[in-house]
Amino acid sequence: MRSRRRTKRTFLGGLLALAFLGVPAGAQEIVVVPARVIYPGEAISANALQEMMLRQPPRGAASIARAAADLEGKVARRTLLPGRLIPLSYVRPPYLVEQGSTVTAVLTSGALTISVLAVPLQPGAAGDLIKMRNIDSGAIFTGIVMQDGTVRVGAS
Repeated sequence: MRSRRRTKRTFLGGLLALAFLGVPAGAQEIVVVPARVIYPGEAISANALQEMMLRQPPRGAASIARAAADLEGKVARRTLLPGRLIPLSYVRPPYLVEQGSTVTAVLTSGALTISVLAVPLQPGAAGDLIKMRNIDSGAIFTGIVMQDGTVRVGAS
């Protein structure tokens, strides 16, 4: 019985010492949350976000948006509700190539450059591997979406 009291006193004394040293009992951090409802497919702007103090760290290993820079210019995959944390998996980069639109597919091998018009069979952001159909021949091939909106095709 005495050892329990001694342990309890030691524990409480340690907590009091930490409180007097200015060490916070639960470290708080600032995160960003939606200020209004953001619907799927909507681009996220800075005025749609607000900062919020997080009292407890989120459960699990979910990576959440901690700064507005993590979300600005991205597109919502799901409905984002006001005041709720935003997992990074709920946003995506904007599509540079839309399904059904005409794009230029470019094959470069040394000094040879071949470009054709193709129709993407799926949308894609920069760096995505997408399938396309050649307008002239109807052949289906894959390519990587480039930052300028063209699609780079590799020689196979």
